[in-house]
Parts: sequence; structure tokens; C-alpha cells
Amino acid sequence: MTLEDRITSALKNAFAPSYLEVINESRLHAGHNEEAAKTGQTHFRIRIESEKFAGANRVASHRAINEALGFAFDEGLHALAIEIRKA
Repeated sequence: MTLEDRITSALKNAFAPSYLEVINESRLHAGHNEEAAKTGQTHFRIRIESEKFAGANRVASHRAINEALGFAFDEGLHALAIEIRKA
């Protein structure tokens, strides 16, 4: 299972999103990031919509996502762009 698959699974389990898109953007960073060139699993963009973010501000929502994906940062995730759509 790839890091992308595990990120997708972790987000589904933590937030039961009504919309989720996990986009691997690592190829865009291969020229300046040696790890991105090697693994292809270092830079991701997440677009997510979930009732769990209702009433939460942007900082709290981003923290919750970063917490749910803590394992990914330990495994080489270098950058995460987060786009939250309000349900």
C-alpha cells in the first residue's frame, strides 16, 4: 500500500468525508527535492469536505488533519497543501 493510499484511508477513517481528493504533487518538486525524485511520495494536496469541520476554524481543521496524518510525516511526507470545503 502506497503512502497515498494510507493517507486516503486515514482521512476517510478520521473524518468520514463527503468529498475527498488526495493529489500526489511530488513530481512537481523532483527538481529541488531529492527525496521526491526517489520516492514520488513527498508532496500532496488534499481537498476534503466533512461535517467534522463544521464550526471549526481553519487552524483547528488543519491541525486535526495534520494529527491524523502524523504517521505520514514520519514516513517522508514533506509538504501538505490542505483545501477544506465547508459542508
